[in-house]
Amino acid sequence: MAASSRGISRTLLPSPKSRAAIAKRMAAVSGEMTTAAVAEMEVRHPWFSELDAKHRSWITLVAQAGIDGFVHWFSSPEPSPPSTADVFGSAPRELARRISLYQTVELVRTTIEVAEKQIDELMPRSDRPVLQAAIVQYSREVAFTAAEIYARAAELRGAWDARLEALVADAVIRGETDESVLSRASALGWRSSADVVVVVGPEPEDETGVAIEGIRHECAKAGVDMLGAVQGDRLLVVLGGDRIAEPEAALAVVTRFAGIFGPGPVVVGPPVEHLADAARSTRAALSGYRAAVGWPNAPRPVLADDLLPERALSGDGHARRALARTVFGPLADSGSGLLETLVVFLDNNSSVEATARALFVHANTVRYRLKRIQEVTGYSPSDARDAYGLRLALTLGRLLPDGRDSGRG
Repeated sequence: MAASSRGISRTLLPSPKSRAAIAKRMAAVSGEMTTAAVAEMEVRHPWFSELDAKHRSWITLVAQAGIDGFVHWFSSPEPSPPSTADVFGSAPRELARRISLYQTVELVRTTIEVAEKQIDELMPRSDRPVLQAAIVQYSREVAFTAAEIYARAAELRGAWDARLEALVADAVIRGETDESVLSRASALGWRSSADVVVVVGPEPEDETGVAIEGIRHECAKAGVDMLGAVQGDRLLVVLGGDRIAEPEAALAVVTRFAGIFGPGPVVVGPPVEHLADAARSTRAALSGYRAAVGWPNAPRPVLADDLLPERALSGDGHARRALARTVFGPLADSGSGLLETLVVFLDNNSSVEATARALFVHANTVRYRLKRIQEVTGYSPSDARDAYGLRLALTLGRLLPDGRDSGRG
């Protein structure tokens, strides 16, 4: 008998009459083969003994169906590829939830090895060579069938998870995070109990699912939880974990996957304390995303708070209030001449000497006050970009009552 690496060639098998006779003899001992296979599973695989009676009985049925399927295929009068679709019956869908693909492969391997051994022990010597060659081909087809079943199950689960993730992310972004949403997020692998950041960027040019999985991979390496969803032409990503508690730390994490977004700005919202508060980070990130066109040379990614001037000019009331409260208010309350020094410094083309002459103070006093302004506001008057933000903050501080915006924004 001839055999190849792909199994025995059906054209070289015995005549249909001879195959039918061999198959009949093997069918008579198939029950003993199944019993031996299940017994060997118990010996080899400790986890098999831990299964409940229902799952163990299903595996027994699968093993019996596999052996019976081989007998039926071998006895078929017309050469054809093995059809193993009925080997697993209705069990795989349930079994796939209870045992892994690796465990399934181990069970198939055990069953085939036992069947080969039983052929040598139970079948006549003249039947053994052709049966051993044939079972090689049949076992390969069984393994492919098992892999196909698990692949389909994984695809279905992946599609379901993607839909669920999109729903959860949408609810979080819109501020509709109740206990059911938190529970679903947990089911998707969200473990963070604090520190959340929302990132907004252009929709990826690559296939969306692949892009989101790429971001998830980078987040996993960074030790950060992640949810993602595409809304229109934008991709919104929700990050969680203590590693993004500070804006600069969050920026560093987003830098790892910023290239996955499509062309355009990638804006990182401010950290908030909980997933239920993510809408605040979303609001800032979306506002920054819309206003980023006003700063063409902005870094990528960029913090939403670094876009406060553009956001304020584009009509974001939260940004106007933030500039007035965090810049103008503290300077006005300092009582150390900081506000006056800043105004004069900006009005004199950022010249320290001209500012000193106008205020009748030493140039070193001006330098000290400029340093204090940076410490109080986070903006350096000597930096062109920061000076732009400070100038706008001064204007807003004067326009808004007590440095606050009483109107709607």
